Amino acid sequence: MKYILYILIIAVFIFFGSAQAQVAQIENVIVETYYISDSADATDTSGGRVLLEGSTTYRVYVDLVPGAKIKSIYGDVNHALRFASDSLFYKNINAPQKVKFGYQINKPWITTNRDNPLLALDTWLTIGLATKVNPGILKAEDPNGSLLGGTLNDGGSEFISGGILVNDDPAAGIPLVSQDGLAPNVTGSLTWQNFGFADSCIFGIDKIDSVFLSYEALLEQTSGTKGSTPDNKVLVAQLTTRGKLSFELNLEIIDSITGNTIRYVAKNGADSASITAPVKLSSYLKYPPECGCMDPNYAEYKATYGCDRANACVNRVVFGCMDTLACNYDPRVNYNVQTLCCYPGYCNGRDLSIVCPGISSTVGFNVYPNPAQEKLTLEILANGNQEIKYAVFDSFGVQMLEKSLGILLGTVIEKINLSGFNNGLYLMRVTVGKSVENKLFMKK
Repeated sequence: MKYILYILIIAVFIFFGSAQAQVAQIENVIVETYYISDSADATDTSGGRVLLEGSTTYRVYVDLVPGAKIKSIYGDVNHALRFASDSLFYKNINAPQKVKFGYQINKPWITTNRDNPLLALDTWLTIGLATKVNPGILKAEDPNGSLLGGTLNDGGSEFISGGILVNDDPAAGIPLVSQDGLAPNVTGSLTWQNFGFADSCIFGIDKIDSVFLSYEALLEQTSGTKGSTPDNKVLVAQLTTRGKLSFELNLEIIDSITGNTIRYVAKNGADSASITAPVKLSSYLKYPPECGCMDPNYAEYKATYGCDRANACVNRVVFGCMDTLACNYDPRVNYNVQTLCCYPGYCNGRDLSIVCPGISSTVGFNVYPNPAQEKLTLEILANGNQEIKYAVFDSFGVQMLEKSLGILLGTVIEKINLSGFNNGLYLMRVTVGKSVENKLFMKK
């Protein structure tokens, strides 16, 4: 029994360790194509505004677990805050009061101020709010229509008939004239602070460029902000460019359960001793994400992947002993766990007679599918007239079931009902006469 518990603890660590390490407050980062500008939009040049035809306005949402909050967006000496494109970002250089952030925009400036319609496509950072009173929300989840586009503006400097911001390019999803991604008004005062953006060529006042890179910037909403819908998607940026977008975000998140502040970063860095909050890597915070195998049960898995790539998971992890000198060497293993290897006279305190019965076992069996759901098939090759028994143990070494199949010869098939088993790792022990063999299987 001691052996069973020992091996299962190790197995649980291997199978679930990577997955547990990824349990985080960030579930995803969503980059929404908010609008694609057309030739009519490009005619509006009053006040020096220049919006290139074919520019795309993106909105970036961080999808948090319920209850979590974003406290800040930052760059520090170890983790750069970066936004880049291979073309210029659009900046509305004659915005009222020279605002730099989404939460500073007065709602009437974009919904009733008819002479600066392109302010609705400005490039900015925020935490939650797209105006002073409107949280940003995915257009597909917007419950209250639109106050932007078309006849709600004067058509720009060329007074385009019917107004501008009317492009219905399918690549941008729902047109802005139908749903504008502004959630219903909220009230309440918030405490903000920021630094490192005043001279920014993207988020500053009068400059434009294609890259923002900072190791000292901070935008903070002191008490933290949740999304405006139960699934907790929080708007953090609106970015307009004709080029290919990329970014690396770093966030301070207020944990949904403990209330502690955790820093999530896009890339690992040599963390400074002065940073007191825990720092965790989130593959979602780098865009575009690196795609690959995201299933930790496969050898191709990497924790840094931010999206699945088709057919990337090829070689399922088989853990065990790869030492050919060990009595329990298994040629099928591709993930070696040296502590599982047993040798005559030495087996890490486990019962050698169970791990390697007779040093060579006459038992041959398989269990499938593995992982299993409701049904498990046990296939045994019986080579002699000996009694065949099997037993199943859970991860605590508790025997879940035991059955004798009697004295049989040839291939024996036994169907086992797992509907009453909890999800997790189990050990199957098959005894044929005096020979014993154990194999692990998972129920999910």
